[in-house]
Amino acid sequence: MVGVKQCAVAALACALATMPAAAREVVAFQEDVGPGTVVVHTAARQLYFVNGDGTAIRYPVAVGKPGKQWTGAREIDGKYVQPAWSPPREVKRDNPRLPDVIAGGSPHNPMGSAALTLSGGEYAIHGTNRPSSIGSYASYGCIRMYNQDVVDLYSRVSVGTPVYVVR
Repeated sequence: MVGVKQCAVAALACALATMPAAAREVVAFQEDVGPGTVVVHTAARQLYFVNGDGTAIRYPVAVGKPGKQWTGAREIDGKYVQPAWSPPREVKRDNPRLPDVIAGGSPHNPMGSAALTLSGGEYAIHGTNRPSSIGSYASYGCIRMYNQDVVDLYSRVSVGTPVYVVR
């Protein structure tokens, strides 16, 4: 029997398939990481999903604003479709008018279509309600993707997938 979560992901993927294609592409990739690994190059504002055959799928992303960037190794510790969002304390301090929770699926929800939470509890790779921010330094440290790209990545990764964020 197909689970409810699988049906939701399939329906979301179908809906997003009708949207214009994002700028993801298969590129040569020679870094020393295993297949299935996610590598984010902050300075280039690119995320790579490593195929293991000398190539990777490259996705454009938005990354942390100056002073909000980070580097290091994490792993995906959760996968969510249309997640609700509660602004972290720092975001709420800077934007006190934000509600305590924005429902999943709301056009005001900055998490977009899907989110992949990262171990350590502070950051996620997620979609966006501001696609014009992709390619910029825009977040408080999260990695933003076009909604159709995060759904594509969501289908390729599992909980436990290694994620490396480098300059």
